[in-house]
Amino acid sequence: MRILLIKMSSMGDVFHTFPALSDAQQNIPGLVIDWVVEKSFAEIPKWHPVVDKVYPIELRKWRKTLLKKQTRQQIKAFFEEINQTQYDLIIDAQGLLKSAWVARKIKAKTAGYDWQSAREPLATWFYQFKYPVVKEQHAILRLRQLFAQSLNYSLAENAPIVYGLNTQAWSKPEVVIDQFSEQDYWVFLHGTTWETKYWPEDYWIELLKQANALGKKVILPWGNQEEQQRALRIAKTTKAENVWVPEQMLSLNDMAKTLKNAQAVVSVDTGLSHVAAALEVPMVVLYRVTDPKLVGADGAQVTRLESPCAPGYIKKFADKKQELLSLQNLGVKEVLTVLDKELWLYAQ
Repeated sequence: MRILLIKMSSMGDVFHTFPALSDAQQNIPGLVIDWVVEKSFAEIPKWHPVVDKVYPIELRKWRKTLLKKQTRQQIKAFFEEINQTQYDLIIDAQGLLKSAWVARKIKAKTAGYDWQSAREPLATWFYQFKYPVVKEQHAILRLRQLFAQSLNYSLAENAPIVYGLNTQAWSKPEVVIDQFSEQDYWVFLHGTTWETKYWPEDYWIELLKQANALGKKVILPWGNQEEQQRALRIAKTTKAENVWVPEQMLSLNDMAKTLKNAQAVVSVDTGLSHVAAALEVPMVVLYRVTDPKLVGADGAQVTRLESPCAPGYIKKFADKKQELLSLQNLGVKEVLTVLDKELWLYAQ
């Protein structure tokens, strides 16, 4: 059986889909999945062994230049390529009008969420098979239930999350080996989108000092100039041999391999936390103003710490009192307590 999956973005959404692929692979012998995904994430799907072809789509770019002849030619060529393969089923795992538009241009029947379950209910008009999936659940569970209904197998209640990525052979990137040789290291994912989601630099600095005191090296990756400058400020508070800020931004593959081989990860609410969760690295994720219950990083090795403000999705603090409340339960002590439980830090 060969199916086509449409799940184009974002990074977290892409990683949330892997447990559903693992379920389907286990329940359907010989299953092959091809995947339509945004070009910026095209490296990721093949990390799962059930995925064969990846079709990188540039939908965001096309929408901005739809009137250009070159764009229309690219769209035509894209769908002509996909339609060369015969699919038993398309699963639109996004539930949006844009993903339904993609599915409609491919010659196969489409399954997706029903009217009450889809993020954009009008998308369901384009599906031949529509399935109910309760919205008030984590995205991972919603996707697993959609796949189970679409492909007609049973999903056990409380079935463990298995990402199933084919990463056993991943070794440390050369740049990490050059820096730390074979020593254990932690990764601090300090960069995120909203200012209210940041963990204060003083907290990162204290955690860095505690990690170094335990004999742990630390990597501070970055994704833009602002994050690079923050990483450098944090790093300068300790000895150079104990911390590494990459001179160049790591590629997605090198970043993933760096996370895979880390002893532990500490992260704010950011896309890379979903990568680390899927790679099954011991990780603490800090949710200061966002609620992890529906779309947070999840997995066997993930511990989520939440402030009382987490359900609020606060983009601007009302006052200093609320700002301080948003850090409750998210102190360095709480992070170290989790890491000690996972890694037996103080028993070494």
